Amino acid sequence: MHGVQITTPFTQEAVRSLKAGQMVSISGVIYTGRDAAHKRLVDTLDRGEALPFEPKETIMYYVGPCPAKPGKVIGPAGPTTSYRMDPYAPRMIAAGQTGMIGKGLRSKEVVDAMKQYGAVYFAAIGGAGALMAQSIKQAKVIAYDDLGTEAVRELVVENLPAIVVIDAEGNNLYETGKAAYKR
Repeated sequence: MHGVQITTPFTQEAVRSLKAGQMVSISGVIYTGRDAAHKRLVDTLDRGEALPFEPKETIMYYVGPCPAKPGKVIGPAGPTTSYRMDPYAPRMIAAGQTGMIGKGLRSKEVVDAMKQYGAVYFAAIGGAGALMAQSIKQAKVIAYDDLGTEAVRELVVENLPAIVVIDAEGNNLYETGKAAYKR
């Protein structure tokens, strides 16, 4: 895939350089989590305790991957609907998270936190979990193993394809795309 090469840690300089509509290719360490895991992460932050990973300059992929087949690192790993993380995302962004990968719309509160703290929302290709899994080179559960597929995982990815949907200035491809289509 062509586009902007992103590597982790995902710094403020990198965050601020991206614009809605850009194709990106993400490499490095990212973390997974869905709503049950996010609730636990935010509860942990609210208690003043350390998270199972340092959230500063991280990217969270909203995914509950399928079990790996023999010889594979991970099973199909397509994005889940992001709005389920909206109650928790502003707190994670305030804690230093700079990127989120998922699909679908985000709330005003999430976009406001992205603008305030500097974060980007990427869309991954829904329905292409097997394709996304090809970019995942390592996967290990690091927290909440009892959640099964929704446990928090640390992934090492290489050229994970995504699109900048909402940039750190709040520009939203879902809105600008509709407006362009209506013209």
